[in-house]
Amino acid sequence: MLKANIIEKLNAQVNAEMFSSNMYLQMSAWSEDKGLAGAAEFFKKHVPEELAHRDKFIHYLFECGASVRIGALEAPRADYNNLVEVIEAAYAHEKKVTAMINDIANLALDERDFNTFNMLQWFIAEQREEEVLFRGILDQIALVAFKGQSGEAMFHINQYLQRLAQTL
Repeated sequence: MLKANIIEKLNAQVNAEMFSSNMYLQMSAWSEDKGLAGAAEFFKKHVPEELAHRDKFIHYLFECGASVRIGALEAPRADYNNLVEVIEAAYAHEKKVTAMINDIANLALDERDFNTFNMLQWFIAEQREEEVLFRGILDQIALVAFKGQSGEAMFHINQYLQRLAQTL
């Protein structure tokens, strides 16, 4: 049986994953609106992935006989100055999610809840992959000296994101 403090954190993570899905959908819509079809496709591919993460947490809570509590979601940011800002926001968000999952893992260890700690190992590895992905995109942005302005660098980054989307 899960302790109340772990149930609370896991339910918060359910909501965080739903927010992530909405955030990526909004980023996709922003990109589409700006004519950045590659970026739009890249962000849209993250939407079902985040919902799958939500479902894994929900399934675990049910497996453990715990109640799921869905909370209200804040609307994600809708306006950005440029694509670089969108990518930086996504990277910062993934780092925040990593910290949340690490916090649950630390609590699970403190509570000697090894089942929850074990379940979280998949998410810890997944978050490492997400941070590596977005850090790699930022490296590509730096490589082509893209500052967010229209032009050849934007074209190349948009194409790069489209190629990445096809691998997700």
